[in-house]
Amino acid sequence: MSTSSSSPSTQGGDSDYEGPSSSRSRIRSSNGVWPEPFLEALAFQVAVDASRTIGRLAAAQALSNIFQVCSTWRAISRSDLLWQNLARSIWSVGELLARESWREEYIYRHRTSSNFRSRRYEHATLHFIPTDNNNNDDDGLSCRRLALSDHHLAAGFSDGAVQLFDIPTRLHLSTFYPQHRDRLGRFSSAVSGIILSDSRLVFATLDGDIHMAAVNTAAPLRRAHLGDVVNDGALVDFAGCHRWWVGLYAGVPGRAFHIWNGETEELLFIGGTMTDPEAVMGWHLLTEMTGIIGRIRVVRGDMAVACTGLRAMVFHLLSQGIVVWEEEFRRGIIVGVFDAYGDTTMIPDARRVAAVRRVGSMEEVCRFTMREGVSFGCMNGGYGVTWGGGVIRVWEIEHGHYLYNFRERIEDCNALIADERFVAACSDDATIHLWDFGAQ
Repeated sequence: MSTSSSSPSTQGGDSDYEGPSSSRSRIRSSNGVWPEPFLEALAFQVAVDASRTIGRLAAAQALSNIFQVCSTWRAISRSDLLWQNLARSIWSVGELLARESWREEYIYRHRTSSNFRSRRYEHATLHFIPTDNNNNDDDGLSCRRLALSDHHLAAGFSDGAVQLFDIPTRLHLSTFYPQHRDRLGRFSSAVSGIILSDSRLVFATLDGDIHMAAVNTAAPLRRAHLGDVVNDGALVDFAGCHRWWVGLYAGVPGRAFHIWNGETEELLFIGGTMTDPEAVMGWHLLTEMTGIIGRIRVVRGDMAVACTGLRAMVFHLLSQGIVVWEEEFRRGIIVGVFDAYGDTTMIPDARRVAAVRRVGSMEEVCRFTMREGVSFGCMNGGYGVTWGGGVIRVWEIEHGHYLYNFRERIEDCNALIADERFVAACSDDATIHLWDFGAQ
């Protein structure tokens, strides 16, 4: 199917711009009365257009040009509503948390992205003690998933343990174990996905169980959903946000996607045939450490994007799984490198060509060719990150240019993740590496 649904656009009356009330003041110029709402809307549109056509860092120069026209135009730089609209549209910031104003938030995001482009970071390692929940020799040391929030990092392992760290102090906070029950296969309790915020931790295991814990409280871990691996298959990937949880299953035909309301924990939808060809591989995951079967991500606009080794797909969550885009890749997809962030997705084919597309229209933003041996990848709003042969490399994904590789080599990487400030990777030597691009 090739029908598409447009993502929020910045063209012609941008819906992301929150206009001021009619009672707001008007700024006078020497040629008459200039309405402040008009100037703010103009500055917003110019900045967003620059971010779309040139890159997010270009928005700052576009704004500077506007503010230098005259003192009248410069006055709108003091509007916190303008900076709020810009931070939401360009940097996808939902709420103001750590900084005192939206202008400071915008400057912080711009500086962090500039650091990302210029390889200015601080590197740290987080060490953890192997869990005592491990009944599989050294298999419990294998990190299966990583997740980041503003102040926390979570790592999920093949023995079912999830370790939570405080990023500012680099200290280990706690370890969570899935509730005990009869297991079908030695790896049925392996972590298959983590959803993390600074207030809540949600994680899933291959047998379909979903557990939840409050962060920084004494509330115990609880099971939010009891999996049914016999009837659903293995839960091979799990992702989401505060509003949605989505699971990608393999093992039973016609049950590839599960969609939950992330606030009420209600299961809303089961269906889809995407992983039917990988059914046997899904069952093998329960008993042996095989390759990555598929990935799924929740993106802006209440949509999800998923892939297997041969197919990629976008579907609506509000419409309970209605497919809006689907494509087969006859030469295959490198599933471990596939990712999505904000309103873009990175789909790498077996020829090592990664195409960055805007979810919804699926228009191609750029493409770049990765190096030999790449097996893991991730992305944020402006950069693609890959690992292969012990080297982590970074591309900007506005035009597809290669930027640099990290100074640190990471051997035997088994998990990789990025957000707008951090990149994290876990290696087989029980070490989590953290690169911080927002350090002052």
